Amino acid sequence: MELKRVVVTGLGTLTPIGNNVQEYWQGLKNGISGAAPITRIDAKKFKTRFACEVKNFDPLAHFDKKEVRKMDLYTQFAMVAAEEAVKDAEFDWDKLDKDRVGVIFGSGIGGLKTYEEEVTNFVKGDGTPRFNPFFIPKMIADMAAGLISIKYKFHGPNYATVSACATSSHAIIDAFNILRLGMADVIVSGGAEASITNAGVGGFNALRALSTRNDDYKTASRPFDKDRDGFVIGEGAGALILETYEHAKARGAKIYAEILGVGMSADAYHMTAPHPEGKGAALVMQNALKDANLQPTAVDYVNVHGTSTPLGDISEAKAIQQVFGEHAYNLNISSTKSMTGHLLGAAGAIEAIASIMAIQNSLIPPTINHFTDDPEVDPKLNFTFNKAQEREVNVAISNTFGFGGHNASVIFGKF
Repeated sequence: MELKRVVVTGLGTLTPIGNNVQEYWQGLKNGISGAAPITRIDAKKFKTRFACEVKNFDPLAHFDKKEVRKMDLYTQFAMVAAEEAVKDAEFDWDKLDKDRVGVIFGSGIGGLKTYEEEVTNFVKGDGTPRFNPFFIPKMIADMAAGLISIKYKFHGPNYATVSACATSSHAIIDAFNILRLGMADVIVSGGAEASITNAGVGGFNALRALSTRNDDYKTASRPFDKDRDGFVIGEGAGALILETYEHAKARGAKIYAEILGVGMSADAYHMTAPHPEGKGAALVMQNALKDANLQPTAVDYVNVHGTSTPLGDISEAKAIQQVFGEHAYNLNISSTKSMTGHLLGAAGAIEAIASIMAIQNSLIPPTINHFTDDPEVDPKLNFTFNKAQEREVNVAISNTFGFGGHNASVIFGKF
């Protein structure tokens, strides 16, 4: 069968550096750090006391009190990002066949705040099981996808993906595959995360995964810098409206970009550490290029996973050189996590949006907070350090890699 072309027709986001797509893009191109002291918990006893939180978010500006009580914060983030994306797509609701509109929307962890609060209340009580009747539906990682479909009465494919930090890239990949097979016309895709909780920060601290640069938190996320000491945890959501080209064309939709190909792979190496030679990372990019029927030389920009961890950044840099060879030196590479922090299950969605905006605006967002070159990283690679660079971008790759060795790459092309 002939596979259908798939395009992006709507964008929505809620991030630590902007509460909509335009604010987010302004923050990216201006190199703004979203890091600040943690306000969601009392973090004074934690090794890490800062994070990239969403700023100025009032749930009651979006939902009534009854709705707020039924939703974990991650779901609230998801609903707000999805609403922006749906509005941006400008559907004609009288003509849209909602039976052929789906929602594939993931979360790496789900309702951690809800789980933590309910279990804490039980342990502190007298042993009588008094749980919120919405405890389970607030906690589970598929509820964002479910509630988005309920709000808009979208009856198409509906589920969540979970693959740690690759979650929302896998959601985009699944949506892409379902659309190109003709099983739906439109899919709302993306991811959300809200894990700045006692358990979230404490757990990642126990893993020694987080930066502890408490006295200089604005520059703590330092991808590819010699003195990086871990990632900065973030929160928020990203949503993309994916649509078959024929459906988008028939309704006269604006088109941001086309998805040219996707790749998936596994490191099959370690629970939390990447393959030291970047095997899985190289394979996933090669798989995406093969799916897109593109040569490596066609790529202009790689939005890397680039979390600011000692092992992960080196592994990804090695993978890029394996895949692109001499062309690696012609690429622009950047880690937008240097600004947003690491949104875990939402990272792939907001970084896909960053890649699309780079194509739209012929501008590469920077990797900020670079001070010292790492001798283990080839200095000839262009990581777009500290300042955005103008460049025509026809093809961009967005990489995300998750604990468990899950790797996902999505290739976007100028339409």
